[in-house]
Amino acid sequence: MDDYRKNYEYWLNDPYFDEDTKNELKAIAGDETEIQERFYKDLEFGTGGLRGIIGAGTNRMNIYTVRRATQGLANYILKEGTGSKGVAIAYDCRRMSPEFADVAALCLAANGIKAYVFDSLRPTPELSFAIRYLKCTAGIVVTASHNPPEYNGYKAYWEDGAQVTSPRDTDIVKEVAAIKDFSEAKTMDMEEAKKAGLYNVIGSDLDDAYIAELKKLIIHPDIIKEMSKDIKIVYSPFHGTGNVPVRRVLKELGFENVYVVPEQELPDPDFTTLDYPNPEDPKAFTLALKLAKEKDADIVMATDPDADRLGIYAKDSATGEYVPFTGNMSGILIAEYRMRELKALGKLPSNGAVIKTIVSSNMIDPIAAEYEQKLIEVLTGFKYIGEQIKWFEEQKSYEYVFGYEESYGCLVGTHARDKDAVDAVMCLAETAAWCKKQGITVWDQMLEIYKKYGYYREGIHTVTLKGIDGAKEIKGIMERIRNNPPKEFAGLAVKEFRDYKADKALNMETGEEKKTGLPSSDVLYFDLDNNSWCCVRPSGTEPKIKFYMGVKGTSLEDSEARLEELKKEVIAKLAS
Repeated sequence: MDDYRKNYEYWLNDPYFDEDTKNELKAIAGDETEIQERFYKDLEFGTGGLRGIIGAGTNRMNIYTVRRATQGLANYILKEGTGSKGVAIAYDCRRMSPEFADVAALCLAANGIKAYVFDSLRPTPELSFAIRYLKCTAGIVVTASHNPPEYNGYKAYWEDGAQVTSPRDTDIVKEVAAIKDFSEAKTMDMEEAKKAGLYNVIGSDLDDAYIAELKKLIIHPDIIKEMSKDIKIVYSPFHGTGNVPVRRVLKELGFENVYVVPEQELPDPDFTTLDYPNPEDPKAFTLALKLAKEKDADIVMATDPDADRLGIYAKDSATGEYVPFTGNMSGILIAEYRMRELKALGKLPSNGAVIKTIVSSNMIDPIAAEYEQKLIEVLTGFKYIGEQIKWFEEQKSYEYVFGYEESYGCLVGTHARDKDAVDAVMCLAETAAWCKKQGITVWDQMLEIYKKYGYYREGIHTVTLKGIDGAKEIKGIMERIRNNPPKEFAGLAVKEFRDYKADKALNMETGEEKKTGLPSSDVLYFDLDNNSWCCVRPSGTEPKIKFYMGVKGTSLEDSEARLEELKKEVIAKLAS
């Protein structure tokens, strides 16, 4: 009998598993493919935590896989000797999120580790802030971010407020993997945990502290006050955690015309009004754009369900239409505004640093150079940006100014160590107020930045490959490219080929090989002629493989044409 069958029978018959779980499994008794998908492997506790479809089985998100993951984290914390500091826990609006948060808290409590659990849903960045504010040793956030509604997830953080990085991440993974029997994971009664002081509720005091820190980041409160009656903002929380903190911070700053999309205001684990609760998806903005046209809004903003990513549209003053911004564009808009205005006030640090990921726009390079800021490039994943901030503080080397990634996430300030869309909404609202004072729109300002620094344009092509066969296919694609890397794309020669998994950077002209200088990661990168590039990597959170590309043109139209040509070549040579 195959292992997956043995696992299925074990879950079906062992008294450790509850009757609801067993009934769910009995219902799929005749579906061999479904049984295999649920039990052919353990839901992987990767270097960022868990993410998967909710349901019974070893390869699913459920109370047992969450408890096992938490027991592994608890074992690691106890070995580190930091259990007395406690662990902060937050959760979003998804199905089973509150339950999973309590499962994690009671597992920690059963191990003698204090849990601090928010009293209701909160944004991921506020969890990052809470870890630092409460001086916890670690943190957990229960969220599947922008995944479809059938998913949930679990991300682990360390005391600096960032997601765990090497070598701690792999050490925690080993602790989780060492738990072979689900019944090894401990739990205890809720009331007993509360009586023992091991289950503690986080309330509004922490919200107040978080919002206060955000407001300190505003550069021109005077401009916001001056333009507060004129500027119009449409906002959607996509049924998620951003609704309360975003509205609060904008109101406290003085913005008077903030219109929230009513159909997407309240929490909804099914995301009824959305095909996909992702600010990268243009269809997700349908209702927000309708409201924007009714209100004649200057800017349209939406945060994903756990409020760590932001998407925006801004009005084009020439046409009156709303133009979508990529994550690169909104990140660059905030970064350029802040560096320019801080410099004008004499507040831009002389040892400042800007951080981007390897798949983010190269447009930030000349902007950082213009303002004499150190530019640092890290692997994909915001935890690497958080790690840099920690090193800056430990080494007293640089002062953090801004960090961003192409996937709609950025961070202003060091109150948190993960991307913060509440922060980003606030900073973009300030930028929009500044633009309004100048008699221009945010899109007009973006055009000025293009004109000054160059017409950079980036794109992405994603292929979804689900299940066992999909995972094998993704692995096969990566190996094929790794073993036979193309030497050119659309007439653009490959100058350097980087294999971050093998830690090799090969100069294609000279044959010289050197190290990439970054941690090992399953990423392949092609540095091309004419300020162009492309890159491929498997998604760390979804059954997808992603192909990224970037160009620089002489105009918006030229860069768009170059990008389209490169994208076709990337799909033909890498994705096919």
